[in-house]
Formats: sequence, C-alpha cells, structure tokens
Amino acid sequence: MIIVKIGGNILDNPERLRRFLVDFSKLQGPKLLVHGGGKIASAIGQRLGITPVMVEGRRVTDAETLELVTMVYGGLVNKQVVAQLQAVGCNAIGMTGADANAILATKRPVREVDYGFAGDVAGKESINITAIVAILQAGLTPVFAPLTHDGNGSLLNTNADTIASVLATALATKHKVTLVYCFEKKGVLANADDDDSVIAHINPEKYKELKEEGVVTAGMVPKLDNAFAALHQGVSDVLIGEAEALLSIKETDKPYAGTTISLE
Repeated sequence: MIIVKIGGNILDNPERLRRFLVDFSKLQGPKLLVHGGGKIASAIGQRLGITPVMVEGRRVTDAETLELVTMVYGGLVNKQVVAQLQAVGCNAIGMTGADANAILATKRPVREVDYGFAGDVAGKESINITAIVAILQAGLTPVFAPLTHDGNGSLLNTNADTIASVLATALATKHKVTLVYCFEKKGVLANADDDDSVIAHINPEKYKELKEEGVVTAGMVPKLDNAFAALHQGVSDVLIGEAEALLSIKETDKPYAGTTISLE
C-alpha cells in the first residue's frame, strides 16, 4: 500500500492541490493520505491575532493555538481535501487520531522547550491497526489531519510527518508499504535556492553529513528523522519529492525523480 503525506505550498495552491488529488485518486490498491496545513494555520492565526512560534520546524501549541489548529486542520483543510477527492471518484473519509481511536499520543514533556499541547506518538503500538484496516477493507481512503488524542479527552497537535511515519510502520505489519512525502520542491535540495539541485539518495551517513554542513535544516529535519525511523521499523521505501512526481513511483523503467531515503 501507499501512504502519502502532503504539505508545504501544495495545500494552499488550489491548482497544484487539484492536480495532486487527481493523481492520488489514480493510485491503485489500498492508500492513505496524511496532510499538514501549517502555512494555512499560520495565515488564519495571524488574522486572528495569533502569532506562530516555531522551534526546529515544530509549532509551539498553547491552548489558543490548539483551538486554531483543530479548526484549520481537522475542519477547513481536512474537509476540503475529502470533498475534492470525492469529486474525482476517490471515496475518502476524513479522520483525526481521535476518530476510531486511530492514533493515541502523549503530551510532549517539557525539556529545553515547552511545546505546549504537542503530541508525541510512542510507536506503532499507539495505532489502532484493526480499525484502520477495517476502514481500508470497506473501500474507503482515510485522510488524516495532523491531530491525535491522549485518551483522556484532549486533542494534541502532532507533526504530520510523524503521523505518516508511524502509520506506515504500523501498516507495514500487514502490507508492503511505500511512504511518500510530497511537497512543493523536487526533493531534498543541496542548494535551497536551486530547485534542480536534488539529492537523489540519502542514507544515514549522508544525512549526518548534510546536517553538519547546514544543508538540511528546519522542517526538513523532522521529515528525514521520520523517514529513517520508518525504514528501521519495516517500511519498504521512503520517497521525498514534488507532488507532480507522485505517479512516477509506479514507473519501473526509470528511477524516482525525487529523493530516495534508504538505510544503505
């Protein structure tokens, strides 16, 4: 099966999002979509007088921000994506981690930074595999917003890359899973100002080197951390690239156009 995470500038670019969802609907077999929405949440938050606070690509979520991201992620973005998938013949169902007890998380402990109502997912044991498999077997395509719950009635803001990674590792016990991170760039770039400077392959040694050199920073760090975590826990392939390259992952006669992450 294929698990796709979509974020970046795709969600707030109506035409690119439409084209991506058409391509996503064409993927055969069981599939699952995870979306972000941070840019949209920040924009709406600014209109409401809520200034975003980010640390290493992760949002600090106070009580007011939790209300904001719940409305934007679980409401506005999620339902718009689901409605557009229905329009192209993909029978999608919008979900958060609270729905069907799909993803249980714990509030991130305060260490150097207090992230507020940010949720950490312990691992695949926190995923309700039975419920998700039942939804897939019913012919539905889950579309997950980046929200989890703590089991005690509280929602938690959880990094969408993390959710995609943990869902992939959990479902890898039932399927051969390909995890694809789609965003507005062609892949992980050696030069942020050169869209064609795609790094075709990254293994753990290369990743360490890229971080030390300052090539990989901010939001790309949690994305790659989660990519390697998924590979270590049974996910077959992890790919990072632009939304327009989604269908190329099924083309066997040429390599994937973006960045391939592997352990070797």
